[in-house]
Amino acid sequence: MPRSGPVHVIGANGRSGLALCRALRAGGRNVVPIVRDTARWQAARLPIPARLADLAHDPARLRHALHDATTIVLTAHARHLPAVLATAPPQARIVALGSTRIFTRWPDAHARGVLEGAQALAGSGRDGVLLHPTMIYGATGENNVQRLAALMRRLPVLPLPGGGRARLQPIWQGDVTRALLAAIGRAWHGPHSLVIAGGDQVSYRDFTRMVAVAAGLGPRPVLPVPSAVLMALARLRLPGLPTITPAEIRRLQEDKIFDIAPMHAQLGLMPLPLAAGLARTFGVGAFC
Repeated sequence: MPRSGPVHVIGANGRSGLALCRALRAGGRNVVPIVRDTARWQAARLPIPARLADLAHDPARLRHALHDATTIVLTAHARHLPAVLATAPPQARIVALGSTRIFTRWPDAHARGVLEGAQALAGSGRDGVLLHPTMIYGATGENNVQRLAALMRRLPVLPLPGGGRARLQPIWQGDVTRALLAAIGRAWHGPHSLVIAGGDQVSYRDFTRMVAVAAGLGPRPVLPVPSAVLMALARLRLPGLPTITPAEIRRLQEDKIFDIAPMHAQLGLMPLPLAAGLARTFGVGAFC
């Protein structure tokens, strides 16, 4: 790594932040976790003292938490990048997580927040990178493939808009951690933006089948249903079924496919095959 000092991880209580802290510590790198809830950090049982900061409401405390930072990783929402840029020491490099939601045809508050963060980093002139992951799966407690498996456990058929023909390219949580480590170890000159994605491009129909197999379920027949009907049903919040928002159903209609050649060239990362990542996600004890 070009710098040997500690890595300040903002959002260390989150899934990606906690995974990164564990990986950095396993690699012998000093970590400064920055969290909003110290009790939750203590429950993570990592013997590293955390610093308290509020990204949205207390810039003075955030500035104090970052006063000695040389490498800052923001794993909280990218909408907080302007606050981090405003309080970080001038020499500190920035690595942050965005989202490929930024490219959706139907931007929501999440996507607009990522865009604001991307614009702030691009205009800052700072050394660093904003990584945009596709749908992340495989973290403890994540709410993507586990929620899909829970839905298939309760439904004999799976209604999908357009029959699930749209394609996606999920990335395993372990590869997100590897991407962050590689980004920390790279000497960035000026601000950069980079998509990180899995290597397999699959239709939603095939994705549901792969999740079913990995979760020990029989693949569910897909029932093509107009998206307007599914969005209306989602608003009803049917009892016994996982919550799925109308916005999520609408995004099931668009392809989420990206070229991973830049990721490989700049980070040296070859992602885990989807089938292997799902097998790890639904290992013994991974899903109840």
